[in-house]
Amino acid sequence: LVKTAELDPRQNYLVGFHPHGVLAAGAFINFCTEASGFSTLFPGITPHLMMLSLWFRFPFFRDYVMSGGLIPSDKESASYVLQKPEGGNLLAIIVGGAQEALDARPGSFTLLLKNRKGFVRLAIQNGTPLIPAFSFGENDVFDQVKNPQGSWLRKIQHCLQQIMGVSLPLFHARGIFQYSFGVIPYRRPICTVVGKPIPVQKKHKPSEEEVDQLHARYLNELSELFEKHKAKYNVPEDSHLEFI
Repeated sequence: LVKTAELDPRQNYLVGFHPHGVLAAGAFINFCTEASGFSTLFPGITPHLMMLSLWFRFPFFRDYVMSGGLIPSDKESASYVLQKPEGGNLLAIIVGGAQEALDARPGSFTLLLKNRKGFVRLAIQNGTPLIPAFSFGENDVFDQVKNPQGSWLRKIQHCLQQIMGVSLPLFHARGIFQYSFGVIPYRRPICTVVGKPIPVQKKHKPSEEEVDQLHARYLNELSELFEKHKAKYNVPEDSHLEFI
């Protein structure tokens, strides 16, 4: 976990996390555990990560994920965190969601973000600073069966996602005692870089133009964050973010 700016513990923040990857391992490890020393890097800040509401329907598992600061991915839960008057809360949203997981494979930098603006509107309605975060290596820990747009596999996965609410990427990596095949992730580092806060002016009913302007600025900030740090994490010079 790498920080690029100090965060004021009197303020709440909304973080856009990219990419989703197959299992969003970087998001969980960095924002739901102390494995990377979150409390030391961001003193006075309590992280919360949004997760599909489906997983909160299972007894015991629901309590387990809530103990790590995970909350359901609905507007009410997000607003509850962002409106806490004492501040010191960081809400992380994996903007690409389950659908983006279907494009997660080594060397891919495609983000499902071009038309996803709900998190931007949420930030404006609550006057919460927006922070872009990119997780280098998130797509490198698993391989995925080829499923290009228009293929029969992608169509099946899309239909299942519509029905179940979760995507089902066919992924594989290594085994426990061998490195040729299995579902254990590859031994590759994941480093999440948290960018600088983008100031947001509070407005209860923002116009489409205001949302579009902040969304465009967010995309630019995210691209700059990626370009500035990619060389440190062995990303080829000719690789750039692609927004779809």
